[in-house]
This record gives sequence, C-alpha cells and structure tokens, in this order.
Amino acid sequence: MSDRPLVARIIAWLRAGYPQGVPDHDYVPLLAILRRQLSEDEVEHVSAELINEAAPPPEPISKIDAGVKISAVTQELPHETDLARVQQYLEEHGFPFDGSPLTPPTDPTGTDEDRH
Repeated sequence: MSDRPLVARIIAWLRAGYPQGVPDHDYVPLLAILRRQLSEDEVEHVSAELINEAAPPPEPISKIDAGVKISAVTQELPHETDLARVQQYLEEHGFPFDGSPLTPPTDPTGTDEDRH
C-alpha cells in the first residue's frame, strides 16, 4: 500500500478517471463509493465496547446498540455492511447478536390469544 495519505490517493484516482472534472450526474455515485466504512481496528473497537457493556450471561447484543456505537465512530448512520462486520466479529468471539431486536417474539403455539 502507498505511503501517501488516503485523501491524496482518492484525489489522484478521481483526477485520473475524470481529467475534465466530475460531471454533475456522477457526484452521487462517487459519494456512494467513497462513503465512510469502519476499518478493521474500528470493528474491533466497536465490538470490544459492545462486549464490555453486554449484560451477562451474555445477553444478545442488539443491532440498535451496534448501530449507535458505529455512528459514534463514523459520525454517520450505520451501513448494513458495517453492522454485518461487527456481528461477524462478535459471533466469532462467542457473543450472540440479535439482528432484529424490534421484532416481537413469536408465539410457539401459533396463536396470539395468550398475549391479549
């Protein structure tokens, strides 16, 4: 990998691809490509914080909690790919991840009458 700073490499890449400048209709796709993504160190950092804050024995870590931690690092809304990377890290290290904390539990009998 180059010793040049990341921003300088990105600018050089853009200039090579768009020698006449970036057309207006290409700004949105370029921003999507250049979006902020967690580094491997940041995935480990976010995961470590979630593990430290997890309730015993451990309780599943929620997607919402992971998203809040990612947002604190990136200053953006969390992307599904970053959530998936944190989930994978947690599961590889023996911590359960609840990917759908807002879904109500299903009734094992198949009826909702007992809940009313």
